[in-house]
Amino acid sequence: MCKKTAILMVLSAAIVFAGSCQEQKNYRKESKIISLQNHPATDAYDGWRLGVQAWTFNRFTFYEAVDKTASLGLEWIEAYPGQRLSKERPGVRFNHNLPSHIRTEVKAKLADAGIRLVNYGVVELPDNEDKCRKVFDFAKDMGIETIVSEPPEAAFDIIEKLCNKYDINVAIHNHPKPSHYWNPDTVLKVCKGRSRRIGACADTGHWKRSGLNPAEMLKKLEGRIISLHFKDVIRQEGGDDYHDVVWGTGGCDAEAMLKELHRQNFVGVFSIEYEYNWDSSLPEVRGCMKYFNEVSVCLNPSGWGDLLAGDLSNCYNSHSWTLADGELARKGGGDLWTRRKYGDFILDLEFKVNKGGNSGVFIRTGDIQNWLHTGIEVQVHDSIDGTARGSCGAIYDCLAPGKDVAKDPGRWNQMTITARANKIYVVMNGEQIIDMDLNLWTEPHKNPDGSTNKFNTAYKDMPRTGHIGFQDHGDPVWYRNIKIKPL
Repeated sequence: MCKKTAILMVLSAAIVFAGSCQEQKNYRKESKIISLQNHPATDAYDGWRLGVQAWTFNRFTFYEAVDKTASLGLEWIEAYPGQRLSKERPGVRFNHNLPSHIRTEVKAKLADAGIRLVNYGVVELPDNEDKCRKVFDFAKDMGIETIVSEPPEAAFDIIEKLCNKYDINVAIHNHPKPSHYWNPDTVLKVCKGRSRRIGACADTGHWKRSGLNPAEMLKKLEGRIISLHFKDVIRQEGGDDYHDVVWGTGGCDAEAMLKELHRQNFVGVFSIEYEYNWDSSLPEVRGCMKYFNEVSVCLNPSGWGDLLAGDLSNCYNSHSWTLADGELARKGGGDLWTRRKYGDFILDLEFKVNKGGNSGVFIRTGDIQNWLHTGIEVQVHDSIDGTARGSCGAIYDCLAPGKDVAKDPGRWNQMTITARANKIYVVMNGEQIIDMDLNLWTEPHKNPDGSTNKFNTAYKDMPRTGHIGFQDHGDPVWYRNIKIKPL
């Protein structure tokens, strides 16, 4: 665990005033940022993006790989050519030859799942401009940042020209010895004197398989690493081959690799490419994520972290809920409350309910025994309860959502709640639905438009710090990927 140091500074009145003015400027600037109609990236390291190489789920369709990535709480995916697209289209394979209507469908699938397609490979880039251009056109259309490939050396004049024209990277991948780029020296040779958009996709497990030290190879490639197929591997018992294991438990020295990348000020995508236990690798992938976050948060923390401990030990009434395989579910017996109190924060999560299901997320609750009159509820609901101020995403009984963006029962919804001073924002499924100024609620039992609410406390007087809770309303409800960033 990282050791944090709190520093108390006593300033003169003039400095306090100047700092206050600057804080107001920062608040206005931040308000513009946090009220945008999107969900934040919640990666633990500021500048690193942890995602999945779809090859990890090559026994499944690309759409299933997208769903699995979303279930892990990751936001980035790297596709590879040849994966079956979906069960509904068994004859279609994901690749750069997809027709426009299928690409549109893929984009919609990714958007619905909250996943960004950032890399594509390993794909062929031959010494043929027309064939290379087709891959670059596809990447541009799909919003792909980096093409991962093992091109022939003769192709790099073409590739460099296209990289600069399209503003897209090409990362040279290394398969094990005796593949052409197994040794980083070859990668450096073809990169020498070329655009910084040409570099390495460092496959750390394949280096180990080739008898190389992964951390030393990263050091050798400093300045040319664009992306990674990050792995930890061990030698299989009774053989010479290696297989993937949870990061930090193998022979690649995962901590040394992460620290080396931090030393280099690397910024980019880590793709989890877990090539073992193919049919049921999600628990191992979660283990890799856990290790990555524990190490990286001590190097350059973004401020994001899990709201709940894995055993719910940081909560009140934990016996009434379960947290298993990343999903929080009620067992019955009451609401779940954080022991810690939060004031200004961004809370990002996903939820789903059955038909007619009802729950809610409580924020800034001053007294969990009197939550109704000391906290704010963001409604989680399948349908309205008779008023718009009871619909999904509403600030319950006070403010209706600007639009209905809830998905059908049984589907996962993404919600981001931001609390900053007197402002509450809610973004759901990519749409901002709440922009609330608590200071406009000046009277108990009364909303600014003159309608009534049930609260004994005017919302302007509600606590500005308090517990976060998940409501047990008697109906099945599930939450997952619950992340928080104190502001």
